[in-house]
Amino acid sequence: MFDKVSLKDIKTIAKVAGDEIMKIYERDFEIEYKEDNSPLTEADIKSNEIICNSLFSLYPEIPILSEENSIVEYKVRKKWNYYWCIDPIDGTKEFIKKNGEFTVNIALIRKDTPVLGVVYAPALDLMYAAKKDEGAYLNDKRLPLYTNENKKEKLFVVASKSHLSSKTQKFIDALDTKEVEQVSKGSSLKLCMVADGSADIYPRLAPTMEWDTAAADAIVREAGKMSYDFKTNKPMVYNKQDLLNPWFVIK
Repeated sequence: MFDKVSLKDIKTIAKVAGDEIMKIYERDFEIEYKEDNSPLTEADIKSNEIICNSLFSLYPEIPILSEENSIVEYKVRKKWNYYWCIDPIDGTKEFIKKNGEFTVNIALIRKDTPVLGVVYAPALDLMYAAKKDEGAYLNDKRLPLYTNENKKEKLFVVASKSHLSSKTQKFIDALDTKEVEQVSKGSSLKLCMVADGSADIYPRLAPTMEWDTAAADAIVREAGKMSYDFKTNKPMVYNKQDLLNPWFVIK
């Protein structure tokens, strides 16, 4: 099944969704709030519709898990060998602020591991993509683009723009290096910065969901980096009974 999935097709789907998102981004739009008080816009709904319909049309045998769909019960999900994990707009708060730092996230998960990911930032024209054993790319340039050979002298750290917790900041402040350059970024672009080498580490000691990280995690891994569970120091896993991610460190 995996061999039949075309990364080019998934990039095209993300691009089409991104184009529709930008039409809404460039005009006034209404904001609703979900039960967990997270924002929802018509762009989230439109993007979700495009992605889900397109994936179902191309790969009807692969089930879909999306932030904006009803959550499938674990007793069903645990039997899946492959599934799509989608965040139609990651960084809705950044979308609302109109700072450009939001992404379309589409991942393919094999059992509990991301094996394909597309992260598209339409306002910034950045297309990150990876498929297991085929490399990771940013706009067709192979990742990583940069390598820090002097991490003991200086570390480049990326952290959340809208959700920087005190525990995360404490972790950053304790890093074993002479100098830390810290930058804030929205959405899954933080993971992608580690993948492309513009950041050395991304700690997140605060809540996220599986669809927030899955697509970028595939890119991170294919770029030769890893997403670690903060407590166990083992690679993060997906399709858990609880879809809440553990605290993690990307490096």
